[in-house]
Amino acid sequence: MSTQDVPTVFIVDDDRDVRESLQELLESVGLPSQSFGTAREFLSSPRSEGPSCLILDVRLPGISGLDLQHELKRGKVSIPIIFLTAHADVPMSVKAMKSGAVEFLTKPFRHQDLLDAVQRSLTRDRMVREKQRDIAELRQRQNGLSVREREVMSLVVSGMLNKQIAAELDASEATVKMHRSQVMKKMQAKSLPELVRMADKLNSIT
Repeated sequence: MSTQDVPTVFIVDDDRDVRESLQELLESVGLPSQSFGTAREFLSSPRSEGPSCLILDVRLPGISGLDLQHELKRGKVSIPIIFLTAHADVPMSVKAMKSGAVEFLTKPFRHQDLLDAVQRSLTRDRMVREKQRDIAELRQRQNGLSVREREVMSLVVSGMLNKQIAAELDASEATVKMHRSQVMKKMQAKSLPELVRMADKLNSIT
């Protein structure tokens, strides 16, 4: 298993006993974890390349849990968050969930509820990372296209025929066919529908 596949559960809670208890619980189901007493400690630590999630206490010294969520979002750090709190607070939980939290659990919580939330979070993060790797690979292929090949690809996926593309680019149809063939080869697309799907994925992040 590569480092990109190994999951890590991060824990941020200022109560040492809670941190140790959570790590023992996660260890019991074979999940590696790292714990921190403050949000600042978490932010300053290196994070693994594999799928991860964050079990986060709402009330922390210094940067609160909700503030950390906001800071991660502002920094475009995508990590699923499971909030823990000793005080049920509906407005706070709504705010956290609207900002993308996976779960908001009130202490004391059922261990299985937390483990279920962790598994959902890791599955979500794994899917996001796979999509990002897929996009990065497609972007690398696209970067290998010449300027004219990019133009041809754009027109091809828009549904234009070779003859129409030739007229649009003031080129011969034979030249368009040559560029189209190169586009299919460099993008590693086996069919036009596959090339269209690739273009849609690339356009979804621009």
